Amino acid sequence: MTTTPTEGETRTFSRTFTNEEVAAFADLSGDRGQHHVEGETPMVHGLLTATLPTKIGGDMDFIAREMTFQFRRPVYVGEEITCETTVEDVVSSPERHEMVVSFACKNEDDEVVLAGDIDGVIFRN
Repeated sequence: MTTTPTEGETRTFSRTFTNEEVAAFADLSGDRGQHHVEGETPMVHGLLTATLPTKIGGDMDFIAREMTFQFRRPVYVGEEITCETTVEDVVSSPERHEMVVSFACKNEDDEVVLAGDIDGVIFRN
């Protein structure tokens, strides 16, 4: 992030997970529950869905210290999921920006599938 983050600032990112990505995550995580590996439209792993807010945080060089997740609805291969993050609180010093960010990820029907908060820091160069 090149500018000082401000309270109320939002960022969004959308993604549609594929069968190949879910299979790769199953291999990486070892989570091969039937609902993730069988059928034409498997359920996307919750932690794979959680990569949406972490992608936005990575774009800001935001280092998470604590993350809370509320998995509200299943996500299936082929659904577009849009994640919106909102900066809730910022305390800036010469060395860093301490931040609390909330997020909500929604499916194509505008239903929240994943929500939560992230507490972390952006170090200044």
